[in-house]
Amino acid sequence: MPEPFHPRANIIFRLCLLGAVLSFAFVTWAGYLIVRSPYEMMQNVPREQPVPFSHEHHAGGLGIDCRYCHITVEVSNFAGIPPTKICMNCHSQIWATAPALEPIRASYRSGKSVQWTRVHDLPDYVYFSHQIHVHKGIGCSSCHGPVDKMALTWQAQPLTMQWCIDCHRNPEQNVRPKAEVFNMEYTAPANQLALGRKLVREYHIRRLTSCSTCHR
Repeated sequence: MPEPFHPRANIIFRLCLLGAVLSFAFVTWAGYLIVRSPYEMMQNVPREQPVPFSHEHHAGGLGIDCRYCHITVEVSNFAGIPPTKICMNCHSQIWATAPALEPIRASYRSGKSVQWTRVHDLPDYVYFSHQIHVHKGIGCSSCHGPVDKMALTWQAQPLTMQWCIDCHRNPEQNVRPKAEVFNMEYTAPANQLALGRKLVREYHIRRLTSCSTCHR
């Protein structure tokens, strides 16, 4: 009785099986890269706002300290969206009738908050405290980038779990003197690692990498 399959059928079957495995591996790898890509994470994408607010003008040009607007950054998990009253402290006198600022004036009159677009929006299952980080010597620009040079604000860092863990494992690479936390012009010195190790000890910084640190 003749064989139902040609001897080469085994080779063809093995090649098809290998191709299926490689295709699955490629699709998985490509999906992994897409999920972690700057495009998917909205990294480096300037975000439009309902009011044309420029950090470059306010923080860079006028030199307004981060804490003037983000009033809870040192005492709360959240930096805080500036209340309209803070805007009106200046804009009741400066550009008081500018059409572009009408949403601010309307918010002040009605008491209804401006619906700002969040730029740094961590998932609900991630716990992050601004208070802890700024009191341990992590500067604003370490996570938020050169905000004082952003006309439209964008997310400068990937904010992935791996990015956070890299800093938690090696905090000496990013920690700075507490007096420099809100200094947007600060640059790491040539002896950053030596300085960082000293500050890690001085500020009692722990290398927290357990899941419960951020996922509570």
